[in-house]
Amino acid sequence: MSVSRFTLPDVGEGLTEAEIVEWKVAPGDTISINQVLVEIETAKSLVELPSPYVGVVGEILVESGTTVDVGTVIITILSEAGATDDGAAPAQLAAPADDELTAAAQDAGATISQEPAEESPAVLVGRGAAASMPTRRRRHVVPPAAHEAIAPAPTAPPQGGPAASGPRTNSASTGPARTAPPTRPSAATPPPAAKPAIARPAGPVITKPPIRKLAKDLGVDLNLVEPTGRFGDVTREDVLREATQASVFRNIQTPEWPTDREEHIPVKGVRKVIAQTMVKSAFTAPHVSLFVDVDATRTMEFVKRLKVSTDFAGVKVSPLLIMAKAMIWAVRRNPTVNSVFTDEEIVIKHYVNLGIAAATPRGLIVPNIKEAQDMSLLELASALEKLTLTARDGKTSPAEMAGGTITITNIGVFGMDTGTPILNAGEAGIVALGTIKQKPWVVDGEVRPRFVTTIGASFDHRVVDGDVASRFLADVASIIEEPALLLE
Repeated sequence: MSVSRFTLPDVGEGLTEAEIVEWKVAPGDTISINQVLVEIETAKSLVELPSPYVGVVGEILVESGTTVDVGTVIITILSEAGATDDGAAPAQLAAPADDELTAAAQDAGATISQEPAEESPAVLVGRGAAASMPTRRRRHVVPPAAHEAIAPAPTAPPQGGPAASGPRTNSASTGPARTAPPTRPSAATPPPAAKPAIARPAGPVITKPPIRKLAKDLGVDLNLVEPTGRFGDVTREDVLREATQASVFRNIQTPEWPTDREEHIPVKGVRKVIAQTMVKSAFTAPHVSLFVDVDATRTMEFVKRLKVSTDFAGVKVSPLLIMAKAMIWAVRRNPTVNSVFTDEEIVIKHYVNLGIAAATPRGLIVPNIKEAQDMSLLELASALEKLTLTARDGKTSPAEMAGGTITITNIGVFGMDTGTPILNAGEAGIVALGTIKQKPWVVDGEVRPRFVTTIGASFDHRVVDGDVASRFLADVASIIEEPALLLE
């Protein structure tokens, strides 16, 4: 029996310390390769550390809530002679079998057959040969017979039964009308016109595993969500809509005053890093800020068309996507804003790692989309959605927040018109997208209702002069006013 000492690894670029948040094992527990040992909080994210050893937990050397330096021994593991004992940093966990997919398919009446994977020795991901890694089980999905139950509803109700409600038109679509599931019938409702409606089948809610996880994370009961999917299934938009409505009702409730007169919160973890970063940015880089009002009507129309496009099916599309693409285009025309200032030189970066400021329950983080300049509109939309969901889950890694070159902060989601954004440390530009709402706007000498937004931006005045900042912001505004310019 040998004793392996597991040290706190550097899970990010240049990590020096981390806080032990929660131990997932206890002394005496038997553990296997890749089993999660502990959850730690790094600069701005939660990270689960898996075990590179097989054995029994010996001693836990650091208590939860303690901040320790990288390289500190935090746990010992008793293992058989010959087991790895180099204390190497673990890699990412291997992906487990997705049993939720099986459950979801069975909900829809599908039959899934599974073939056992070939036996292979257990190895820590990233430490063994690729050929020895366990593979995921193949699944053969048989077209579900449940689709037969999702047939058009009869045009007239059975004798003595309630009348079925007619289909409802999706007002958000600019294409052909789509039908939504029927609403609760009323005895006084007259029989509808002879037009088929898709009825939601009885039984479990039909939706995809990622949508189930999203609903769970947002605290949404799927049984209360009105489905709008083609086959009566709950879509991502349905869940987000229900979550938004629920949050509105929660927010109008005013809590009682706490019994304690004061609350003392230790400055550590995310809040400590935010404070240090903001002070460094505000008192190191001289900020210059500009603002411009923009007619975003064509952007809203463009977003609406993308939402009903088959190419963007299943992908979240919002005005933020157009803003991101506009910034990438404007950076190419004004590369100085995509730079960093040092005492010796100005480094202009001819690539865009686009940062997206995200407000999470743990604080503000700024993950970035690597090599965004090479992405198509669809790829950028998928990357934005993945970034947002990962941040919301608190699973953003330090590597995903490192290396940003320019940042967007979308304060419009909070109903704010504009603001003065503070630069993300190490960057020379940041753009704030305000809320988009209808306002009176002069068009060809006439006052008309238009969707209007205010774009604010801040720059490092050591690098970016006023004329460059103005041209950059004008380029961004021109795309918001006419997204068709992106197609040139």
